Amino acid sequence: MEETFGFILAALALAGSPGPANISLAATAAAFGGRRSLPYLLGIVAGMAVVVSVAASGVTGALLAVPGLKPAFGAAAAAYFLYLAYRIATAPPLGETAGQGRQPAFGAGLFLSLVNPKAYAAMTALFSGFALTGVDPTAGLAIKLVLIAAVVVAVTTLWLLAGAALTRLFRNPRANRLVNIAFAAFLLLSLPFALAL
Repeated sequence: MEETFGFILAALALAGSPGPANISLAATAAAFGGRRSLPYLLGIVAGMAVVVSVAASGVTGALLAVPGLKPAFGAAAAAYFLYLAYRIATAPPLGETAGQGRQPAFGAGLFLSLVNPKAYAAMTALFSGFALTGVDPTAGLAIKLVLIAAVVVAVTTLWLLAGAALTRLFRNPRANRLVNIAFAAFLLLSLPFALAL
């Protein structure tokens, strides 16, 4: 039970920390509202399911050992994060769009999770750093998968709600623009840390 609790705490810290996916999700909710950001949230969660599966299988470590693949992956991730920061910073405030702007898409959230180096590093660390003793290895893997899924859904929902709360607080177009720019800056600031993992 102690190992399980430690695993949950580590999963909360790794999945809930302000990385690119969480910051962009909160920014999207602040820019477009919580309900319109749900497809983006679902895309992030679906992408994390793929990341978790890849990390659990050990494929992540094997792929990143291939010469030249890690820098190429990092460059692709950096390019997408820059694009995402631009989209967040330039999103029109809700008062200006009156429901018109382009709604965040499921595919964008999915793609973000799939190119997020922080996600792969965090999930690989969770699977390699914790062993649940006293249970069959297959059952231990299943328990880890269920726990991580629950944690990812919980923390992404909290980030979405935090962003949506900012939308309600900052209906003023100028204030909302400042919030969007701040989130874009935070996303860019998280990029070096995500790529360093």
